[in-house]
Amino acid sequence: MKLYGDFQKEDWMQALKLTDKDIPETFILHGEWEHRENLELWKQILSDEQSNPEWNTVIGNHQGKRVGFSNVFGGPSAAITAHIFGNVGTEKFIQTGYFGGLSHDVQYGDILIVTGAYMEDGVSQWYSPGATQVFADPKLVEAAMQYCEEKGYRYVTGSVMSTSAMYMETAEIVKGWSEDGHLGVDMETATTFSIARYFNRSAIGLLNLTDHIIKGDTFYTTTKKTKNLIDETDIKIRELALHLASLKVGSWA
Repeated sequence: MKLYGDFQKEDWMQALKLTDKDIPETFILHGEWEHRENLELWKQILSDEQSNPEWNTVIGNHQGKRVGFSNVFGGPSAAITAHIFGNVGTEKFIQTGYFGGLSHDVQYGDILIVTGAYMEDGVSQWYSPGATQVFADPKLVEAAMQYCEEKGYRYVTGSVMSTSAMYMETAEIVKGWSEDGHLGVDMETATTFSIARYFNRSAIGLLNLTDHIIKGDTFYTTTKKTKNLIDETDIKIRELALHLASLKVGSWA
């Protein structure tokens, strides 16, 4: 008898009715609660030879590369996609989504290129026992920075604190995370990085500032002007993620 942790590639392929041509070279995991709009958008982007192995997932071609997209929310949700596709052969994982700001040096409209994630998500420890932090692929980070420089996109690089209990954040807790040097807090990046590491894959995070909590901002104080800036940054991050997906596996150059 096999349970999920015993599944090998052939087991997942059979369970999801995948063929080798369905396996994407790159998987983009987007952390957001509202999923319908994202899925419809990505079904349009990845319309060539499209498959839908799960309710929150679309796989298709972009610029000759096989790319997958899943809308996820929190570490457990990200783990379901990252574990399966890390197992069957996806080489690159790109975590997109949002973060709460922990640094006064970060501004709305910045793309946070995540270099590392502190593991307080409750999932990553299963894949990296004893570790406290997991890291992005330096070559992917370099490629992302280079692209932003060429496009004139504002960006910052640094680490995030990944947590599973957003509504337990207090001013005191957030101050401590900030003093530890993290630029932001999110819910998925440590999970995705840790699973990529477990399967010897590459990963990067590209996040968008939505609530500058170190300044006292929350989702419920966002202005229309800030919301428009967040939407504009989403477009840039999506463009950057697809650029990284188009790069040759193993070289990112």
